[in-house]
Amino acid sequence: MGSPMACIASPVDAPGGARRVVLFDFDGVLVRGDSFTRFMRARYASAWPRAIPLLLAAPLLGLAATTRRGRHALERGLVHWGLRGLDERAYHARAHAFGRSLADDARNLQRAAFTALRRHRHAGDRVVVVTGCEHVLARAILDHLGLHDVELVASRFAHGGGGPRIACRNVGREKLRQLAALGIEPTWDVAYSDSLVDLPMLGGAAEAVLVNVETAGFDRARAVLGERVRRVDWR
Repeated sequence: MGSPMACIASPVDAPGGARRVVLFDFDGVLVRGDSFTRFMRARYASAWPRAIPLLLAAPLLGLAATTRRGRHALERGLVHWGLRGLDERAYHARAHAFGRSLADDARNLQRAAFTALRRHRHAGDRVVVVTGCEHVLARAILDHLGLHDVELVASRFAHGGGGPRIACRNVGREKLRQLAALGIEPTWDVAYSDSLVDLPMLGGAAEAVLVNVETAGFDRARAVLGERVRRVDWR
């Protein structure tokens, strides 16, 4: 998963002060779909010969995906294979360009979510985007939307021989570890997410908000979180 410091925002991005703390998930809340998956699909489409070995190995890959550990290993392998040969500068250039293209298309954004985010900022709240999306890509999208000063805790790569590798996968309980490394401990005031994978983050909030979830998912969350969870429809 990487060290506790691998995913967090830099200190210069982390203002202090006794303000309300509001956490936003990214994919499925602020933006539609999975931004990094879309980036990787575009990467494979532009370098299609490297997908041929994956197609030949599809039965074995499918078998690996039947276990949690196998899915994580498969995810790491697909990312590294798809980005193989890119140095850090080349990866940053591609991620920035793709992030700007996503941000430029209003269909990729959930306007109501950004309205809520800006409302919290206007109220003086400390807003932190906490996401499993890779940091450079998520940062590019936020910056292109003029949200340069919004803190970001995201997954990160290690760069070295052969290309980028996942160093920190900021998902599930890892989000709590990364927030703690930034000095943010429960109970935070509000947390927004579209996924029950974020129950640890939602569970640390005085007010948990589920975005665009179906009734069954909301009922499961309510069984765990009780009356402090509510849902909104931002589609």
